[in-house]
Order: sequence, then C-alpha cells, then structure tokens
Amino acid sequence: MKIREIIEQSIEVKRSISENDEMLRCIDRAVDIIVDTYSQGGKVLFCGNGGSAADAQHLAAELSGRFYYDRPPLAAEALHVNTSYLTAVANDYSFDIVFARMIEAVGRKNDVLVGLSTSGRSSNVLKAFEKAKEKGMKVIAFTGSDTDCVAGVSDCILSVPSTDTPRIQEAHIMIGHIICQLVEERIFPKK
Repeated sequence: MKIREIIEQSIEVKRSISENDEMLRCIDRAVDIIVDTYSQGGKVLFCGNGGSAADAQHLAAELSGRFYYDRPPLAAEALHVNTSYLTAVANDYSFDIVFARMIEAVGRKNDVLVGLSTSGRSSNVLKAFEKAKEKGMKVIAFTGSDTDCVAGVSDCILSVPSTDTPRIQEAHIMIGHIICQLVEERIFPKK
C-alpha cells in the first residue's frame, strides 16, 4: 500500500539520523550554540523558503512562546514574517537579498541565524549566512544531503541524509523540536 510505503520512507530517514552519532553530536552542538547565545543576551533568527519558511516560523514560535511548559519567552523570530518588508525588498532590490538585508538591520554579534534549505542551495538563505558571518553571528544550517554550498558559511550543519524534499522537511521539524526541547530544559530546568 502506497501510504505504508511513504510512512516507512519517513521512518527510515529518521532511523538513519538516530543511528548516526555524528549527526546526534551536531544536534547537541546546535543546542549548545543557541543556549550560549541566550546566555549572552542574544537572539535566534530563522529563515527559509516555502515549506522551510513555515518550519522556520514554527520553530521561532516554539522558542518565543513555549515548548513543553510555561517559562519566560526567548527572543526568536523568522525573518520572512513581515510581508510588506519582504515584498518591498524583493521588488526594489532582489529576492536574493531579502534575508541578508534584514540580518544587516537586526543581526548582532552574539545572535544565531538558523537557515533551512532542503536543497542547501537557496541563494537568499546562503546570502543571509554570509551576512551573518560578516557580523560575527553563529550560523546553523538545516539541509538535505547536499552540504557543499553551506559548508563554508555554517558553524553547524544539520544534514538530513536524503534528497527527497518531504522526507527532509519531516526530519527538519523533528530535529527542530528536539533542539527546542533541549534548549528549554537547559535554560529553564524544571525544579
């Protein structure tokens, strides 16, 4: 049955992540980077396109709202949520720089940029990574198996071992939820 086959494909991608010790260390490193940023008064900014934009916004909300329990909010925002800004900059300049221009405006040295790109080649996400590095920010890349373009501009690469966009996005939200849970637990340990 096709439905079972699709579910099994999703499970297999997640299984390959859970069995990859290097990937698990990268997820833990992403948590460390974000916790360190918050401990220094920084913020976490997110960007992505299409489904990755939705995931970026979702993860920003998990940090700025709450995840498992009530606690103070954490500074997190998705760079694409202001549609007037996004369409003006895309129209007046180029869609390629919409995220980089916002990083130039609001990014600070102790901040983190989390960029999601299933292909690992989204020009506007890569330009945002470059701008973030110029500003001394940390960069966490969520991508699929192609990491060539993000390798030189990322501090931490969360590479899902797949080239299938839906399976990559499913794994991205799983990894993002793990990060949000661990960040919440480390910053606000339950008493």
